[in-house]
Amino acid sequence: MSDVNASRTVVLETPDGAEIRMGQGSPLFLLAGPCVVEGLEKTLTIARILRDICGEAGVPLVFKASYDKANRSSHKSFRSIGTEAALDVLAAVREELRVPLVSDVHESAQVARAAEVLDVLQVPAFLCRQTDLLAACAATGRVVNVKKGQFLAPEDMSNIVAKLAEGGTDRVLLTERGTTFGYRNLVVDMRGLPTMRATGCPVVFDGTHSVQRPGGLGHASGGDRTMVPYLVRAAVATGIDGLFLECHDDPDNAFSDGPNNLDLKTLPGLLRDVLAIRSALGQQ
Repeated sequence: MSDVNASRTVVLETPDGAEIRMGQGSPLFLLAGPCVVEGLEKTLTIARILRDICGEAGVPLVFKASYDKANRSSHKSFRSIGTEAALDVLAAVREELRVPLVSDVHESAQVARAAEVLDVLQVPAFLCRQTDLLAACAATGRVVNVKKGQFLAPEDMSNIVAKLAEGGTDRVLLTERGTTFGYRNLVVDMRGLPTMRATGCPVVFDGTHSVQRPGGLGHASGGDRTMVPYLVRAAVATGIDGLFLECHDDPDNAFSDGPNNLDLKTLPGLLRDVLAIRSALGQQ
């Protein structure tokens, strides 16, 4: 493995033609938004708030919302307003607010259509070893963010990076989101962050899914958003390139993952904390 302090730079072009540089020596970036597209007005509202917060903090934003939650705990849980309708909402956000987009893809057949709208294709944790899905994502030329499976050791992500390289891309981000521990609990081992960074890929920490309690509500996942700041500050101190945070202006009434969604009112303070930590460590 290479030096754990060295990750390659992934360059993401914004809708305005600017660049977000992701990796060692670059500013911390943020992938953030509601868990799922809830409709045009709500999605635009959250995206505007995030754009303004990140603009004030000087943190590059990639807006996140899932166009389809194919992995809900129960078939009765909200899944989507419809794939095409949700992609249209995301396209409207990109066009109006000029922010790049990230969303999950669940099947190889979805990838080409999603890549018409998205700037970053995200492979969900449970699907991170699906070779055909990874190959389809690599073939688009888009940046690919792979969430580490709850069942994987961090060093196993090197095989996923190799699959994407075989598919023709090194524009890869890796995201830590906690490892299954016992029943309906996740634990974050901060040692996994430098281990994944040793692949050469920029590493992202998902602070909201890491406090999730999978299936903890029986029909849906639970979580404890009050723990998000503690884990995020620890991850930034350990050394990461970006953060993933699901955020909502009314998390108790979010359509999906409300218990672990960060309240947008708390985001400015959290960003101030993490930027202060990076500054204290001599990072940009």
